[in-house]
Amino acid sequence: MELSSMMGKQVAELQHTLNLNLLKSQMATQTAQAVQMMEMLPKVQSAPHPYKGIAIDIKG
Repeated sequence: MELSSMMGKQVAELQHTLNLNLLKSQMATQTAQAVQMMEMLPKVQSAPHPYKGIAIDIKG
């Protein structure tokens, strides 16, 4: 095996490792941003029924 082919293989492995690390970093950043956005959402207790309102009368 020639030296240049060994170096080429090592460069390819290094590029692969770097790409994986960048991908993991991007995913962590996007996850943190999503969590932050969800925490900023207004806290809603419960929404009323669209046409029945809050209370429902049940007649037996």
